[in-house]
Amino acid sequence: MPTFVLIKNKEVVEQLKGADPKGLRNLVSKHAPKADESSEASGSGDAGPSKSDVSLLEYLDSTQINCLNENPDHTLKSIVGNKVRNSSEAYLESDADEQLLLTIPFNQVVRIRSIVIHTKEAAKGPKDIKIDINKPSIGFDDIEDAKEPAVVQEIAVPEDFVAEGKHVHLRFVRLQRVNSLHIFVGSNHGGEDETRIDAIDVFGQPVATTQMTGFRKAEDD
Repeated sequence: MPTFVLIKNKEVVEQLKGADPKGLRNLVSKHAPKADESSEASGSGDAGPSKSDVSLLEYLDSTQINCLNENPDHTLKSIVGNKVRNSSEAYLESDADEQLLLTIPFNQVVRIRSIVIHTKEAAKGPKDIKIDINKPSIGFDDIEDAKEPAVVQEIAVPEDFVAEGKHVHLRFVRLQRVNSLHIFVGSNHGGEDETRIDAIDVFGQPVATTQMTGFRKAEDD
């Protein structure tokens, strides 16, 4: 019978016996650090991505990009469709209210470590967001009231992070095989009717590249 031992700060904090994938996921979620416990979410500074990370925008499946409640004149595709971080005058803006639900699909499986969300109008910048992955279809009813671990992560993004485009670090352990990234924006910093995003970037590694790197290292050994 397999036994999983969870070690934290060099101490065994919990064990799980038996092949129980759901129990293992819940165990990891239970002991993973909360978003506001990380150096990024606490506003202690922007450490940037890991040296091995790259922008994953080049791996976008641009035909499947989708955003609910976007203003038809200011869409998600207008700021990520070129597969590089947006530096033009285009921006994403919400329509009926401040909420947005972004779906960012990839053309191969990726691992995600951090995201950058930048706005030129800090008051309209996203504040409370939720992260989820790999949903064939997703709507506001599916995520608006969802809590961890039903969603990957809940984050209160500091205002200076969206104003300056700093990296928001995510739970890398839960983002190892991502086909599509979903970002729900529940509120903005100024309580404005519209939420605005001028640029988004996603950092991590394509899984295929990571696996080939490991394969080459094994060959060299």
